[in-house]
Amino acid sequence: MVMPADIDTPTPLLGRLSPRVFMRRHWQKKPLLIRQAMPGVQPPLDRRALFALASSEAVESRLIVRGGNEAPGGWRLRSGPLPRRALPPVSQPGWSLLVQGLDLHAPQARALLERFRFVPEARLDDLMLSWASDGGGVGPHVDSYDVFLLQVQGRRRWRVGAVRDATPEPGLPLKILARFEPQHEWLLEPGDMLYLPPGWGHDGVAEGECMTASIGFRAPERAELAREVLGRLLEGDDAGPRVVYRDASQPATAEPGRIPAALQAFAADAVARALREPRALQAALGEALTEPKPQVWFAPGEVGSLEGGVVLDPRTRMMYDDAHVFVNGESWRAGGRAAKLMRRLADARSLTASELARADEAARELLMQWLEDGWLQALDGPTKE
Repeated sequence: MVMPADIDTPTPLLGRLSPRVFMRRHWQKKPLLIRQAMPGVQPPLDRRALFALASSEAVESRLIVRGGNEAPGGWRLRSGPLPRRALPPVSQPGWSLLVQGLDLHAPQARALLERFRFVPEARLDDLMLSWASDGGGVGPHVDSYDVFLLQVQGRRRWRVGAVRDATPEPGLPLKILARFEPQHEWLLEPGDMLYLPPGWGHDGVAEGECMTASIGFRAPERAELAREVLGRLLEGDDAGPRVVYRDASQPATAEPGRIPAALQAFAADAVARALREPRALQAALGEALTEPKPQVWFAPGEVGSLEGGVVLDPRTRMMYDDAHVFVNGESWRAGGRAAKLMRRLADARSLTASELARADEAARELLMQWLEDGWLQALDGPTKE
């Protein structure tokens, strides 16, 4: 069972700060270098397994090669899938392989990601693993999201500085800062970690072969989130009575190209009505935040037993608010004892047999449906009906 973080206990993960203090002092505010955040850490995958994973169409991967005259500005970018023959020799300096969403494919990566659940699930994105040969990196750049950079193998030198001018170098396949002025320089070894808030430029260069795990947190853009939520609100509105625009009082016009003011008012009222119901807005937001990524799909599972406990599939996104439970882009109204149980499942990502014994019939039916959908796994293994 993944227990929710103890937010008041100091932890080596955050440099002997408690999660509560870290969030107050550093989150979205300033960087933090943490020596030996995870002593003895091991890469979630070895080099051979990572290279093999990058060849899969189900995985988002990128190859970045630094140096050489055959590419604009000496940089070359290729997106996956990347078969082994597409990768340079390990001995060749100056190249990196980035594999996104490793937590969806490797249990060890998921376990690393779970260490950061003192941040709301709505912000937690994924774990990317970067392998680099000597001198490899992606150039100085700036992110719009928070990131923890955990060194899991070898050494990487980081130069970090606040960015006042985010203009990229023209003509490059990567968004490399044209003017980067580092204020700090640190060499990270296995177990060391660097937290960077948005807006801080950083340039990491491998010193010898190395691997770095990036724990990223998504920060949706306002316009993007508005489009997603409004789209879901309007889909939900289809279930209500159809109201069609009428203009019985429309006079003849000598300006047929002009949009009638009455139609403008009708459109404004339609949008206002969609936003007027807070529960519908909350449901649309929760569905949007739990929508699986495009490369994620679930195979129907076998009917299993709830008797030994259940655990969410690593790919399942589950959240809740005061009135709803959200799983993989869908929502359910929940209250009372059933809501308490579902919130426990979202927070801990599993339920014990004793917890399930207190579930009512409706909750058990819903959990059985999630088992069949492949969203949930039985801890005692699937059993045939």
